[in-house]
Amino acid sequence: MHLPPLLTLLLFGTVLQTAHAQNTLPDYIRIAQANSPLIKDNQNQSAAAKVEIQRIKAVFTQPRIGLDGNYQLAPVLSQGNNKTQLELNPANAPGKYVGYNYSLTNGGLYQGLIGIKQPLFSDAKYKTAAREAEISAQMNDNNIRLAVHDIGKWVTDQYILCLQAYNQITYQEKIIDLLRQQKDLITRLINTGSYKLSDLTLLDIEIQTQNIALNQYQSDYRNDLLDLNILCGVDDTSYHTLPEPDLRLNEAPASSAFTEKYHLDSLSLLARQQVFELQYKPQVSAFANAGLNAVNLPTLPRRFGIGAGVSFTMNLYDGHQRRLNQQKTDILLRTASDYQQQFLIRNAVRKAKLLSALQSLRERMALTTAQLGEYDKLLTYYKEELAKGQLSVINYITTIKSLISLKNDYTSMERDQQLLINTYNYWNW
Repeated sequence: MHLPPLLTLLLFGTVLQTAHAQNTLPDYIRIAQANSPLIKDNQNQSAAAKVEIQRIKAVFTQPRIGLDGNYQLAPVLSQGNNKTQLELNPANAPGKYVGYNYSLTNGGLYQGLIGIKQPLFSDAKYKTAAREAEISAQMNDNNIRLAVHDIGKWVTDQYILCLQAYNQITYQEKIIDLLRQQKDLITRLINTGSYKLSDLTLLDIEIQTQNIALNQYQSDYRNDLLDLNILCGVDDTSYHTLPEPDLRLNEAPASSAFTEKYHLDSLSLLARQQVFELQYKPQVSAFANAGLNAVNLPTLPRRFGIGAGVSFTMNLYDGHQRRLNQQKTDILLRTASDYQQQFLIRNAVRKAKLLSALQSLRERMALTTAQLGEYDKLLTYYKEELAKGQLSVINYITTIKSLISLKNDYTSMERDQQLLINTYNYWNW
C-alpha cells in the first residue's frame, strides 16, 4: 500500500523517531500520535484559547491606564486698529480677525493627561465572553481525541497489510522447503527408473517460480513496513518481523464519541449568540485623569489638575439586529442537530453492515480451513505415492499451485477479517 503524500504530510509530517525494538502495534500507534503535527496544532490551539480567556478577563475586569497628549495651534490674522498682524495664540478673541472661530479653538490646545478607566458591573459579561473561549478549547481537545482515534485506525490498517505480506512469505518458504524435499526424493528415484530427468526439471522450474513469488512477497513486505514507518514517523529502515495484534470487537459504548463534535458545535453557536448580545447590555465605567489641560500658553503653568466621572452607554435600536442574529443562530442549531441525527442513523447501519460482512467472511474462512485440511491429507498421500513412483510430478505440481492459491485466498481473508474488526471498532466508539 502506498500512502497518499498529502495525507502523510498533513497528518503526520516528517518528524522522525527511532523505534529500536518497539515493533508492536501499540508502540507504532503511540509514536505516530507523538509525531502528529495535527495533534500538536490542536494542543497549541487549546492552550491559546485558555490564554484568550485571561485576555478577555483583562478586557472586562481590569482598568485601562493610558497617556493622552495633544497640541493644537490655531493662529489668526488680527485686523484691529487699522493694521493686520499674525497672532499665533491669542489670549482673547480679536474684534476682527481671519481664522478659525475663537469660540471653537480658544486659540489652541495644550494637553498631556494620564487617565484610567475601570469597567463596572462586568463580571457577568466576562463570564459570558470567556464561555466562548472555553468551548473553543473544548473543541480543540475533542479534535485531539478524534485525531488520536483516526491515527489508531490508519496505523492498524497499515500494520495489518504488513502482516499479510509477512504471512505470505512464511507460507511461501514452507512450500519451497516442501518442493525441495520432493526434489531430493525424485533425484534418488531417478536412478531406480521411477522418474525421469524431465520430472526433476519440472520441479526445478516450479521451485524457481515459487522463489520469484517469494522475492515479490519479501519486496511487498519491505515496502509495506517502510510505509508503516513513514506513516508513524519512525526513523527505521531495518527488515524485521511484526508480532500478531490481538484485535477483537469492542462492546458498543453508551453514546458515540463522534457526536461530541456536534454537541460542541451547538454550544459554540449559543456562546457566540450570547457574546453578540453583550452589546445590548448597559456599559458602565468609571474614569479619572490628571495632568495638563490648557488652551492658552501664558496660563500653562496653572492648568495642571485632575478630573473624574462615570460613563454610561446602552444600545437602544439598531434595526432589529439582535432578533435577526438569534434567528440565524436557531437555523444553524437545527443544522447541527440534523447532522448529528443523520450520523447516528448512518453509523448504526454502517456497523450492522460491517458485522454482517464479518460473519459471512468467517463462514468462508471456516470452509476454506476445512479445504486446507483436505489438501494437507492429500499431500500426505502424494508424498507416499511419490516415494513409490506412483504419482505424476505434473499432478503434484498442479496440486501445489492450487494449494498456494487457496492459502493466499485464506491469507487475504485473514487480512480482511482484521480490517473489518478495526473498521468496526473505529465506528463503534
